[in-house]
Amino acid sequence: MKAMFTGFVAIAVIAVGAHFALENAGFSSQDVNSGNSVRLD
Repeated sequence: MKAMFTGFVAIAVIAVGAHFALENAGFSSQDVNSGNSVRLD
């Protein structure tokens, strides 16, 4: 049971870390999927 909770915490930490790393690297879906002719407010 302890190993399962540790795995859940590890997954959450990896997911949050990947989110912030990709946002700071410029790989957000808004940056990737929009061109010059797309206006995003």
